[in-house]
Amino acid sequence: MTVDRPPSQQELPRAQAFAEKAFSALEHFIHIEAVSGIVLLAAAGIALLWANSPAADSYHALWHAPLSVGIGPYLLSQSLHFWVNDALMTIFFLVVGMEIRREIHEGALANLRLAALPMAAALGGVIAPALLYLAMNAEMPERRGWAIPTATDIAFAVGVLALLGKAIPGNVRVFLLALAIIDDIVAVMIIAVAFSAGLDYSGLLVAGAGILMVLGLQWIGVGSAYAYVIPGAILWWGMLKTGAHPTLAGVVLGMMTPVLRTRERPMDALTQALNDLRARARGPAPQAEHLAAPLRQLRQAQREVLPPVTRVQMALHPWVAYLIMPLFALANAGVSLDGVDLGMGSAQGVLLGVAVALIVGKPLGIVSVSWCAVRLGWCKLPPGVTWGGVCLIGLLAGIGFTMSIFIATLGFSDANLLGAAKLGVLLASAVAAVSGLTWGFIYARRPGSETEKRAGETRATIAD
Repeated sequence: MTVDRPPSQQELPRAQAFAEKAFSALEHFIHIEAVSGIVLLAAAGIALLWANSPAADSYHALWHAPLSVGIGPYLLSQSLHFWVNDALMTIFFLVVGMEIRREIHEGALANLRLAALPMAAALGGVIAPALLYLAMNAEMPERRGWAIPTATDIAFAVGVLALLGKAIPGNVRVFLLALAIIDDIVAVMIIAVAFSAGLDYSGLLVAGAGILMVLGLQWIGVGSAYAYVIPGAILWWGMLKTGAHPTLAGVVLGMMTPVLRTRERPMDALTQALNDLRARARGPAPQAEHLAAPLRQLRQAQREVLPPVTRVQMALHPWVAYLIMPLFALANAGVSLDGVDLGMGSAQGVLLGVAVALIVGKPLGIVSVSWCAVRLGWCKLPPGVTWGGVCLIGLLAGIGFTMSIFIATLGFSDANLLGAAKLGVLLASAVAAVSGLTWGFIYARRPGSETEKRAGETRATIAD
């Protein structure tokens, strides 16, 4: 007599089993940080080729095409370029805000002792490039680009670091992440202060209403991320009306995302819901409506296992890494080489200022300020991080890319200066990536005993 196995134990059809394996491999693939950096680089390359090809007119026509969003008479009509830079990038900044929130709660920024050295390094990595740029471009309007070389592209820098493999100590990656996150905090502050128009206080009322709606939903325990879309859109609209850059709404929402679970013991609720589902499913003829309640409880309990800030960030990561950031690169990296006249005005000074500030100013500021902070006894090098590792971090921090191009679009209204600034960012990011990889391979091939010896000597010097 043949005994039917439960559905969970039956073999899956071959096509379904193959599809599950393929999707599992794809899910693993998209979480490899180096891959997202390669996709970002490919999008920038496509934009450059497109903008300098015979089809260049179609490139510019696409991003200037109008797109209207709204209901009835309440329409916001803007170019596709606006919707990418000012709307979709809000989601990017939402993830940035959540990363900052997590690091402050339990990461590298959780206490002053852990955060002191990355903060000092980031401070040097912001001030030195800005001063170097201003030394080369002291007059207006080119002076407005001073903030462009202050930023670091987290995804690209960490992606390049991932290409070096496990030979690089884990604390080097943590140091780079902490520094890049602090860089993002500074970049957000710069955008809020230096690149926002005069405030329209009626917009603050709209933004405040969006914040109150978010707080109200959190107060009554609403955990679904979809419920916060409308309050988030109201906050974004309010920020746009104030004259501040609307992407700052993403940072505000990210910083407001809870870092604690809504339930103290979510696994108990998950087990109870699962047991209830099993008990009802084992009946002689389980009805779908009888299974609906435990299934709903199971989904809710499953959602509450992870803190909201972790759950939402994990859900958004693939969309940001593989759609939003490549779209941003595609929309902004398409600089027509024929359209940038380096002999006109101060375009050449802007290009060189941005490139030199990122390639030279970033590592110079990061390494020198870190060295001073350690020598003065204010900070200590993390275990396993030598000065060679700090130099590697400094070189990779010169990859400005996404954030630098974003700030360039805010700093320059002149098309020629903007094109020169973008070319400077692209050139510097390429040089920084190659320099970082080259030094990283040299650093990784050093004998482990020598690395540990240097780390021990550094700690002994600090102790003395």
